[in-house]
Amino acid sequence: MSAFFAWLGQLPALAQIPIIVLAFAALVGAILFFVEIAPRSGTIYTVIRLVVCVAAPLLVLLAAGSYWWASAAAAVLGGVFFIVDYRSRAGAGYLFQLFGFLSPAVLLLVIGLVIPTIQTTVQAFMNSRGTAFIGLDNFIWVFTQPEAIRTVLNTIVWVLIAPLVSTIAGLAYAVFIDKSRGEKYFKIMVFMPMAISFVGASIIWRFVYTSRPADQNQIGLLNQIVVWFGGQPVDFIANEPWNTLFLIIVLIWVQTGFAMVVLSAAIKGVPAEQLEAAELDGTNAWQKFTNVTVPGIRSSLIVVLTTISIASLKVFDIVRTMTAGANDTSVIANEMYTQFKNFELGRSAAFAVVLFLLVLPIVIYNARQIQKQREIR
Repeated sequence: MSAFFAWLGQLPALAQIPIIVLAFAALVGAILFFVEIAPRSGTIYTVIRLVVCVAAPLLVLLAAGSYWWASAAAAVLGGVFFIVDYRSRAGAGYLFQLFGFLSPAVLLLVIGLVIPTIQTTVQAFMNSRGTAFIGLDNFIWVFTQPEAIRTVLNTIVWVLIAPLVSTIAGLAYAVFIDKSRGEKYFKIMVFMPMAISFVGASIIWRFVYTSRPADQNQIGLLNQIVVWFGGQPVDFIANEPWNTLFLIIVLIWVQTGFAMVVLSAAIKGVPAEQLEAAELDGTNAWQKFTNVTVPGIRSSLIVVLTTISIASLKVFDIVRTMTAGANDTSVIANEMYTQFKNFELGRSAAFAVVLFLLVLPIVIYNARQIQKQREIR
C-alpha cells in the first residue's frame, strides 16, 4: 500500500497540480457528496460518511507531505468532521452539511485575505529582503521621513475631502432632480463617469489640466479658458500644494454619480406620509429636508460616506496615472507600489499595515451601524 501511495505521489500530473487546487477540488467533492448523503440514514450511509470524512483530507495531505503524517492528520480531521456530522443529527439540521456549503467561501477568504494579511504584517517587521527581523524600524522610517509623512498626510486629506464633497454633491443633485421632468436623463449624465475606470478618468483630466508655454496653443481645457481671459497658463498638477486638490477632483467627479444614485433611491423610500405631515405643520423646504428627509436616509448616507472613504484611502490609479507621486502628491497606496518596485519589501508592507489600520475604524463603524439597523428591524 505504501508503495502505491509513493508511486501516486510521483505522478508528474499530480506533482504539477498546486496544493490549493487539490484542496479546493476535495472540498467541492465532499460538499457535493454530503448534499446527497447527509440527509440519509442507515448503517451503510454512516460508514460512507466516515470514509469520505477521512478520505477527503487524506488525498489533500498526501500531495503536500509524507504518507504517515497525512494518514494521522486525516484520521484526526476525519474523526472531527464525522463526530460533528453525527452529533448534529439530534438537531434540526445537519451541521456538517452547513459546514460543507460554507467551506469554499471560508477557504477563499483564508487564502485571499487572512493569509496575505498575516504575511504582510510579518513582512512589515522584516528587512528589505525579508531575511532578518528589524522590529519597528520600518514604521519609524514611515513616520520620521518627510516624504513618508507627506504621503500619509495626503491620504488623510483625500479621505477628509473626497467623501464629504462627493456625498454633498450627490445628495444635492438627487434632491433637485427628484420627480422632475427628464429625471432619468439627468441621472445618466451624472452617473456616466462611474462607467469609466480610474485610469481612463485620470487620462481625461490630465488633458483638462495640460499646460503649454504661453506662446503655444493650449490643448488643456482649463488653460485655454485662462488664456481666453488674458491669464498665463498654469501647470495645475505641478503647483504645490494645490495639485493634490486637483487630483481629488477626479475622484469626486467619478464618485458623485454613485452617491447620487444611492441617495436618490433612498429619498424615494422616505414615506410620503411623513413629508405630508411636515407640510401640514408649516415647515419650509429646508426644514422638511433637514428634519424628515435626512433622518430617513441616514443609513444610506453612512453607506455612501464609508464606501467613498475607503475608496479614498486606497486610491492608487489616479495618482499613479497623473503624477506617479511627483510634486508631493503621493499617497499610501502609491508609495506601497513605489517601495515594492524599489525592492524595499519591509517598507512597502509597513505602508500596507498603516493603510489597513486607517481603513479598520471605518469598517468597524459601518459594521456596527448595520448591526444597529438589524436590531431596530
